[in-house]
Amino acid sequence: MSRILLTTTIPYVNARPHLGFTLELVQADVLARHHRLRGDEVRLQTGTDDNSLKNVQAADAAGLTVRELVDRNAAEFARLGGPLSLSFDDFIRTSSDPRHRAGVERFWHACAADLYRARYEGLYCVGCEHFYQPGERCPEHEAPLQRVSEENWFFRLSRYEDELYSLIADGRIRIEPVERRNEVLGFIAGGLADFSVSRSRARARGWGIPVPGDPDQVIYVWWDALGNYLTALDYGTGRHGHWWTGADRRVHVLGKGVVRFHAVYWPAMLLSAGEAPPTDILVHDYLTVGGRKISKSGGAIVDPVELVASYGVDAVRWWLLRDVPRVGDADFTVERLVARCDDELANGLGNLVNRVVGMVHRYRDGLVPERAVSASGGPSGDPSSGPSGGEIAALDRARARARDTVADALHDFDFRTATGAVLAIVDEANRYVNQVKPWRLAQEGSPLLGPILGALVATCREVADLLAPFLPDASARIAVQCAGKPLPPPEPIFPRLDQARRRAPADGDAG
Repeated sequence: MSRILLTTTIPYVNARPHLGFTLELVQADVLARHHRLRGDEVRLQTGTDDNSLKNVQAADAAGLTVRELVDRNAAEFARLGGPLSLSFDDFIRTSSDPRHRAGVERFWHACAADLYRARYEGLYCVGCEHFYQPGERCPEHEAPLQRVSEENWFFRLSRYEDELYSLIADGRIRIEPVERRNEVLGFIAGGLADFSVSRSRARARGWGIPVPGDPDQVIYVWWDALGNYLTALDYGTGRHGHWWTGADRRVHVLGKGVVRFHAVYWPAMLLSAGEAPPTDILVHDYLTVGGRKISKSGGAIVDPVELVASYGVDAVRWWLLRDVPRVGDADFTVERLVARCDDELANGLGNLVNRVVGMVHRYRDGLVPERAVSASGGPSGDPSSGPSGGEIAALDRARARARDTVADALHDFDFRTATGAVLAIVDEANRYVNQVKPWRLAQEGSPLLGPILGALVATCREVADLLAPFLPDASARIAVQCAGKPLPPPEPIFPRLDQARRRAPADGDAG
């Protein structure tokens, strides 16, 4: 058994949640459920980043106090757990959770040897709360950069350049996919400059955590936010050891736009504080609509709660896990969601379960027969005793491969391959039904019918187990359909979504 800490990034709460962040939540939830089912000790935590200048500006635009805005929007993020069937163990808010400020202050003191005060002049992007060098442009936001000149606290990032490169190059900090690892190594090889870790209280409008011993400065939002991975573990009181130092794996799930902060700044900060760095940094690309990144500020908007209300949690989770590639952005449309789910869930998996349960009722009064068909032939093991042996052997091989394939794919942060392994069993089982034709065996009174139905029910149960990390709600429904003496009457597991299409908002207009 391993002890695994899994975290998502914590988003700004300048607006309501969008589908882009939902991708990260679902990916992290799948990993957590998968490891729990394997018997690992798992903690999954998420939360919100409340102490951002973006939140201050959004509150001004909305005519609200900053507290009113962050409380309202943070509640929307916290409520995602229900509609999306998420299983996070903790949800931390950086502006109101008493663990956070105490932890950030302790972390600041732990890094004191690498902190110094100096004057800064540069170009600043409020959208990503980051300084840029002359001639650079923010790759994420279209708004012009602001010229800022003030005295701030700085962190000696340059001191950790060689150590960081070594940690990543030799895999002690694993970054997946390899394209992101190479990107980070290239950035470090280009030389690391110290970076500003505070802002003037005046520019921050007093919103944020004051620098210990320097009340005219507030701690830079990224220093503050990255600290949540420790502060949610009670770092402020020193009780974080079980889930940080004592974890076999410390896994961060994040989007490609914040790789530098998590793979360079954050590990260096941890080294400075005398803490272990993360072991795994798992990076996803973006969701887009019409080629534009889904985002809260100026991008396309798709509301995940409304999407679930229209199409169901299974469909939304399945699209995120099946259509989003391991590398590369994924363009969302409702048509793609509907087509994917109707084809693979309703017509594939749902049809298999329904026809198997239906045949058990039709031919065996709902009672599941004992499975007695061997891989080498019919019930007796004689290859000539029936048509089922070769086909069932192929089905058994698909089932045997699936668990290892799922485990290997999730280790590589490859959800498309992992879910594909589950579908491979479904496809093989549907082929098996078409090949052995149980309805014909029933007409002939063949003794093979009972063992074949038993094998098919066992396959559906296996699929339910394998599906549990990905679609926990659907997994539970399939398990109920395939359990009991007799089995419950067959009911559709997945509705066809093409009929629900007219009830949904237009693509890119779901928010």
